[in-house]
Order: sequence, then structure tokens, then C-alpha cells
Amino acid sequence: MTSRVLPTLPTFQSQDSTFLLYQGDCNEVLKEFRGQFDLIFADPPYFLSNDGLSIQSGKIVSVNKGQWDKGENIDEIDSFNTQWIQNAKEALKPTGSIMISGTYHNIFSLGRILQKLDFKILNIITWQKTNPPPNFSCRYLTHSTEQIIWARKSHKHKHIFNYEILKKLNGDKQMRDVWSFPAIAPWEKANGKHPTQKPLALLVRLLLMASEENSLICDPFSGSSTTGIAANLLERKFVGIEKENEFIKMSIARKNELDSHKKDIESRIKDLRCLCI
Repeated sequence: MTSRVLPTLPTFQSQDSTFLLYQGDCNEVLKEFRGQFDLIFADPPYFLSNDGLSIQSGKIVSVNKGQWDKGENIDEIDSFNTQWIQNAKEALKPTGSIMISGTYHNIFSLGRILQKLDFKILNIITWQKTNPPPNFSCRYLTHSTEQIIWARKSHKHKHIFNYEILKKLNGDKQMRDVWSFPAIAPWEKANGKHPTQKPLALLVRLLLMASEENSLICDPFSGSSTTGIAANLLERKFVGIEKENEFIKMSIARKNELDSHKKDIESRIKDLRCLCI
């Protein structure tokens, strides 16, 4: 990323300049990257921190994630989503696309706003969790899926879609829109765990699908930067935006871990690349 003029100094920049972190409000940072991103993956607040209870590893725990995950009412949630999605759209290249992760708590708001802002919705990918937590109340079906809306910025410009790669990953059959992955593995928590952390395998597949080598990827709610780790593994460049200092530190530790075990990681990724040729 040395040839790119950075809008402001990042909070952290890796030695290879492929992993940048900005601590702050994504609405402010995104405005400084107008028309630069090939792909945005966003895992925004689901607004499900309502003082309820759930089960994790056989223990009863609170569903509260933090103040950032609390939503007062649907109008405020819609306003929040409209603002950041509008700024994300302006930060995308004309050929860029966006992926937004959600559940029934926020997915309807997100989809409606994408349509209002004239995105073209391409797919809704369902992540089927192979090891979901049981339903605590026993009054509903067990929640075992999350959705990822994939939409492109422009109706007239073509988006990146690596059809053949996805087909090969699926046994030489067209990839469907329901993907099964377990939740994050223990080794993914080595530097701490974000409460809404996504599995690395899921992000690797998403980035393989909708970006190319040297693409510039952004995550406006980067958390522990799983998106950035996946991007760097696949030789993509990454810009992460995160408010919480705790998660900035976690992200830096994960990037440093990646760099210190580069040879081991590269040997694993080599097998993946061979599969995708």
C-alpha cells in the first residue's frame, strides 16, 4: 500500500503495509476513502444485547456484548444502518461490493436500507453453524444460522465473482448459498476472543469469492480483525476500523502472530491455492 496516499495516519500499520487499523468511528474514517475499496465486509452491531440469557459451553451467560450492541428502537437502528451503509457505498469502487453479516435482529433493516440506497442485492448467504448453542428458553427453535447479504454498489458495473474457484471448492459443482462451518476454533482465540468473532474459514471463502489478489478490503466494524487475517493470508490488503481499544490490541496481536508464523501459514495456504487454480 506504499503507493496509496493515506487519508490520515492509521493507528497501526504493519511492516508490509498490507494491514492498517484505524481506531474511531467508521462514519468518519470511511469518508476519507472515497471510491477506494474493492470489497467491504461488515459485521455491524446486531442490537441483541437486551439483558437476556444464553448458554455457552454448558454455562448460562448473559447475551449482552457491550454498550455498542444495545439498540433503543427500530427507527434509531435504521438511522444507524443508513448512515454507515451510505458512507460505505461512497467508499467502494464502482465495481465494488459489500457483504453484511446479520441475524433476524437486524437483517431486515439492513436489506431494506440496501435497497433504498440502490444497491443490487446478489445473494443472501446462510451460514449454518454445525455447533450452535442450545436454546435456553425451550420456547423457540434453536438459532443455528446467520445470514450474509452480498450486494454490489452499481447496477451497471460488473462485480468480482470468482465462479470457478467456488465451483472447485465445492467438488466441481456450483456453489450454493448455504454454507456449513463450525464456530471459531480454540486456536482462533489464542489472543483473546471477540464476542461476535467469525470463523476464519468463513471469511477466507467470502474473500476468495468476491475479491482478487491485491484487492483492497475494508471492515468498518473490524473487531479482532478476522477479515484482515483472511485478507493477508490471501494476499489482499486490509483496512480495519474499530472503536474499542481492547479489540485494536487484539487485532495487532493476531497480525503479529500471523507474521511470526508466516512460513507455517503459507504452507497451509499453498494447498488452498492449488485447489483454487
